[in-house]
Amino acid sequence: MTRRAIELLLLVLLGALWGLVRSSPGLAVVGALSGALLWSLWDGLRARRVLRWLNKADVTRTPNLGGAWGEVIERCRKLVKKLEKKAQNSDARLEDFLAAIQASPNGVMLLDAAGRIEWSNLTAANHLGFDPQRDLGQYVRNIVRSPTFAAYLASGDFGHEIQVDGVGPRPSQPSKISLQIHPYGKKRKLMLSRDITAVQLAETMRRDFVANVSHEIRTPLTVLSGFVETMQSIPLEESDRSRYLEMMSQQAQRMQTLVSDLLTLSRLEGSPVPGTSDWIDGEELIGHVVQESIGLSQAIAKPPHDIRRLSGPALLVSGAKSELLSAMSNLLSNAVRYTPGGGKIETGWRLREDGWGEYFVRDTGPGIAPEHIPRLTERFYRVDRSRSRETGGTGLGLAIVKHVAQRHGGHIDVTSVVGEGSEFVIALPPSRIRDRVIG
Repeated sequence: MTRRAIELLLLVLLGALWGLVRSSPGLAVVGALSGALLWSLWDGLRARRVLRWLNKADVTRTPNLGGAWGEVIERCRKLVKKLEKKAQNSDARLEDFLAAIQASPNGVMLLDAAGRIEWSNLTAANHLGFDPQRDLGQYVRNIVRSPTFAAYLASGDFGHEIQVDGVGPRPSQPSKISLQIHPYGKKRKLMLSRDITAVQLAETMRRDFVANVSHEIRTPLTVLSGFVETMQSIPLEESDRSRYLEMMSQQAQRMQTLVSDLLTLSRLEGSPVPGTSDWIDGEELIGHVVQESIGLSQAIAKPPHDIRRLSGPALLVSGAKSELLSAMSNLLSNAVRYTPGGGKIETGWRLREDGWGEYFVRDTGPGIAPEHIPRLTERFYRVDRSRSRETGGTGLGLAIVKHVAQRHGGHIDVTSVVGEGSEFVIALPPSRIRDRVIG
């Protein structure tokens, strides 16, 4: 028999006993009913205390009740603690999940059935230029003010992504953002954003590169085809034949140089960075490229250039010898090609106060206008295309120099004054430069 039943029975018996003491059976019945009523009121008060505690669900303060109500409270307390622990675990998992979404390189935005922002990570906010806290509850169509997006949102056809302008470094240069909506739940939507500016830029560069290569190869091929057709169909005198063959040889050499430069660029981009264990004598490098440039000058310039090798510090350079020779040779041969015959060209090594070493080439050529200098190292970029064809340039030389300098931790600097000349510098960091011990 439970405690509550015992309590009820005792109160009923006490009420009945009170009636019997009064020698009245009727009073005994009334006393028993009064005892039952008193027990009901008492038990109701205990139930009310339990209900008030359940409403608060404070497991640290439980009513001090015994019996069945005490058992109910204890079981409820354990259940509440178990539910609280589950809720804490769920909250922790949700926080981890949201932290993972925050760290995502893609933007994530949750929209309610009306298209209002319920939640967004920082990436999406940065892509589209809004505040992820202040703008909660805003309609997404008021955030992304693009006719393309408005039409996309209204159509309900979300099987493809669209592109809109995002926040760029400057108003005149917006970024390109890819957006796609994925419906879920009760008319809610998940919107993903992705910055595709770099992808579009790479695609544009690829198209330009293919177009430039095609153009550069098509010109000499057209010349070769024309001469071959002429020689096959028309009898030629020996002098004309020799002249045509010489022109054909020049165009073939031009294509060979272009292919060689393209292979050099491909090799530079696909190979590991040169180590710092191999050291090359700086004077040996200069001696090699100066001899090449003298031969080139004698072949293409009348009169030849005054090429001077200036004295400088005795240095050792760390890196790939073939790459350094290619970069230095490109700078010096460019000076020869673009400086009029008889002009002065100076080259050598020098040390800066911060420990960087510089290989420089200085000429008295026509100079370069300031607007062209930032683009000189772009592939196939030329200041004067007609002049480049005359000198046999491919438009890849300075791109090769830039890659070599960057692979050795350095950079290329250009200073020029129109009508006075130019100076090109390959700057290498102190880790790649050291004094040569003279024995």
